[in-house]
Amino acid sequence: MILFIGTYRLSAQSGTNDMPIIQVQNLVKNFGTLSAIKGISFDVEEGTIFGFLGPNGAGKTTTISILCTLLSPTNGKAFIGGFDCEKKPSEVRKAIGIVFQDTTLDKDLTARENLIFHAFLYSVPKREIQNRVDDMLRFVDLFDRRNDLVKKFSGGMKRRLEVARGLIHRPRVLFLDEPTLGLDPQSRTNLWEFITDLPKKHNVTIFMTTHYMEEAEVCDNIAIIDNGQIIALDSPGTLKKTIGGDVVSIKTRNNMQARKTIENSFNLSVSEKADKLYMTCSHGDTCIPDLIRTLGEEVLSVTIQRPTLNDVFLHLTGKTIRDEEVTASDSIREAIRSHRRRQ
Repeated sequence: MILFIGTYRLSAQSGTNDMPIIQVQNLVKNFGTLSAIKGISFDVEEGTIFGFLGPNGAGKTTTISILCTLLSPTNGKAFIGGFDCEKKPSEVRKAIGIVFQDTTLDKDLTARENLIFHAFLYSVPKREIQNRVDDMLRFVDLFDRRNDLVKKFSGGMKRRLEVARGLIHRPRVLFLDEPTLGLDPQSRTNLWEFITDLPKKHNVTIFMTTHYMEEAEVCDNIAIIDNGQIIALDSPGTLKKTIGGDVVSIKTRNNMQARKTIENSFNLSVSEKADKLYMTCSHGDTCIPDLIRTLGEEVLSVTIQRPTLNDVFLHLTGKTIRDEEVTASDSIREAIRSHRRRQ
């Protein structure tokens, strides 16, 4: 089931515990007259990959900042591992790892030194540090480069090292904020091979944002947020079903006559663009043979396009995930910066 617009709760069906690892209850955040989050609620089950998607200025950064204890909510509650993000920030920070958009590694240290330093910061027992560091470096396929300075690493290698760093203290939740931004396609693919293995191999829940809709396909559940409200939350497959079917395009010798035939014979709404006819069919693989049989030799070509998450996002928000809303986004980010400076 998918619910749209407003405050609601929907949990993933999978998970290892009865209590969700992340609970958000009627969360509100205002910056003066600017309302960044407008009463959102959702749960994330442990051991799942949860996607948090929205255009710039939608409320993603603000929500994640509250979950990571960097901001306090105006109203509502957020819990990670049962700990209140506002009242128990130290416990929450022990339970989470973070990979930011921009690299925060010390480039003048080696890969191994970066992980050791992070392990000390998170009070990893001294007797365990060496084994944990070596295990993480092997996991992200950087063990052979463990003594190299990070400044010599490629973008993909740095991202993998940041994932290793985020896991060194064995968090229950790993936040990935645009983890593949700026990487080449091969590096993106390699990184996602590591990320999708994390819930199973390291018993960690992934909370991720991304501008790449194809990456969001790996999520167990996705929340789409726009203008401070969650407008849909469900699995990728269920969300794509909201489009209403497959988009079939057909080119014929006489599009005007073919359009009349299709509308009369199949009761489909047909549009024309760039010398092709377009229609949405509930099951394109069964619709196409019927179209060809009816139109016969008039058909020159037929294609089918399955709904994508990009289609879902456009359908729900009226914009693509890559649309820039600089003013709104910058206003919220500046409000967050001002809030931190006052603390």
